[in-house]
Amino acid sequence: MGRLTGKIAIVTGAGTGMGRAITRALAEEGATITIAGRRHAALDETISAARDTGADITAISADVSKWTEVERLVQMVIARWGHVDLLVNNAGTNTKRRSYTDATLDDWDSVVRTNLDGVYFCTRAVLPSMRARKSGQIINISSMAGRQASVMSGVAYSASKHGVVALTQSTNLEEWRNGIRATCIEPGEVATPILELRPDVPPRETWKDMLQAEDIGEAVRFLATLPDRVLIDEMTIRPRIRRMG
Repeated sequence: MGRLTGKIAIVTGAGTGMGRAITRALAEEGATITIAGRRHAALDETISAARDTGADITAISADVSKWTEVERLVQMVIARWGHVDLLVNNAGTNTKRRSYTDATLDDWDSVVRTNLDGVYFCTRAVLPSMRARKSGQIINISSMAGRQASVMSGVAYSASKHGVVALTQSTNLEEWRNGIRATCIEPGEVATPILELRPDVPPRETWKDMLQAEDIGEAVRFLATLPDRVLIDEMTIRPRIRRMG
């Protein structure tokens, strides 16, 4: 029996990369998981990759940048399981055009709607269930660009990830009395498909020196298995090898 047996979890952005690794880590601990993302085929691949754990994993297509889809997602989980114990806000995106000079208003909107609004929408949707039970955990995936703006990450990404840090702080300020705790994970470079969206994609031989998706999965496992009395507000995790200073 895993340490999360009986816990009901939602993981967003679970079709690839960190979301897939987070799903695997929680599944190994026995959690019952609903994974969400825009592409159902990718979600099915995540389920296949974790099938050997024996965990109960359900996929629901949902775009977290749209409130109606988030509301439907959470309502479906509660209708089936009765509540939500753990929400991992992992969904995120970026664009090729990232600076004030070349990014369009559509670029800004697509990044902020997913990275920031998505976290707010998902958190807002699960809070009533958590408040009712006086228990719940929210883990938000931000970025080191959420602590220090980065030219490489871009204006919209840096701003949205700063916002995720603030949303996490606000959740803890408002909801601790309701037994709810939130943590913000701020990774450095992670070798995931989002690197392909950079204007200059890092050489493949450097990817092995970056954080791997499984490292973030292990960080989420650690947080999710801590006693309810423990709150870690923020966790910064970076590669040991520093390519950028």
